[in-house]
Amino acid sequence: MILLTGGTGYIGSHIAVELLQAGNEVAILDDLSNSDKSVIERIQHIAQRNVIFYHGDVRDSSLLASIFQDHHIESVIHCAGLKAVGHSVKDPLAYYDVNVYGSICLCSAMQKAGVKRLLFSSSATVYGIEAEPPYVETMARGVSSSPYGTSKGMVEKLLEDLFASDPQWSVGILRYFNPIGAHPSGYIGELPQGTPNNLMPYISQVAAGVLPELLIYGDDYATDDGTCVRDYLHVVDLAIGHRVALTVLEEPGVHRYNLGTGSGISVKQMVDAFVASIGVEVPYRYAPRREGDLAAFWASASKAERDLGWQPGKTLEDMMVDTWRWQQFSNKAQQSS
Repeated sequence: MILLTGGTGYIGSHIAVELLQAGNEVAILDDLSNSDKSVIERIQHIAQRNVIFYHGDVRDSSLLASIFQDHHIESVIHCAGLKAVGHSVKDPLAYYDVNVYGSICLCSAMQKAGVKRLLFSSSATVYGIEAEPPYVETMARGVSSSPYGTSKGMVEKLLEDLFASDPQWSVGILRYFNPIGAHPSGYIGELPQGTPNNLMPYISQVAAGVLPELLIYGDDYATDDGTCVRDYLHVVDLAIGHRVALTVLEEPGVHRYNLGTGSGISVKQMVDAFVASIGVEVPYRYAPRREGDLAAFWASASKAERDLGWQPGKTLEDMMVDTWRWQQFSNKAQQSS
């Protein structure tokens, strides 16, 4: 069985579907702070298989102990955590508490239970503000632009030290770039509370009339059109990356992989691509830069392709169409509730 922390969140729910459809038994631990329990039903509907669900916090040591006692957990995929760069600048203590202390609690429980196979959801932000794209796994971690990025780097170092102290540990560090889109079924996707921190739900909510306009933060970056450039990856491709990365846990060590497409697209290009794919206008205006945002970064994805046989299969149009399908499903669900 695989324990998946944060399994009802945007990324975690797609990983859960991918694992279940591949025949794995899955237990999900989530505090539902940025999701809803109805996601469990939707995961099961898509996968046509049941999942075990624990409503709780990854910092709850007694709950973790009981999960490991009650189930034969072979591997853990750790997605639970706070993830908004801007929010982390305003509330750094929350990010160190949930992301770093939460990981300590999880690893302590794993160690006590003798479970030493872990995939960790890390971030491209660990490469730091001075790194030049494309980011390659052999680069050293740099100075992050936000407490969010720093917290991810701290957990990476924690896991490296854990392996150094006990070489029986098998750790996969998966550095995400910018996951977007939704499951093609339209039943799960990204549905943030309040004004979205991430671009695609922001675009789709404006297109659907949920929000009046899109704010593009900064038009004076050193990029072709002045807006930030990112490596946008379909969330289903990201979920597949986790499934195939489980194979590296068969060998002890610390294994680092970028999960990205290997190319960058600007925010303005993303807006234009959505309008072209969906045919719905997206009113927008430029706003001041957000603290903690970098001008441009994208991945070198060659190591994941070489070692794991993984490469993204979804197109930019897939990302737009699937985002819009999920937005329409969400609108109907909220209207009927």
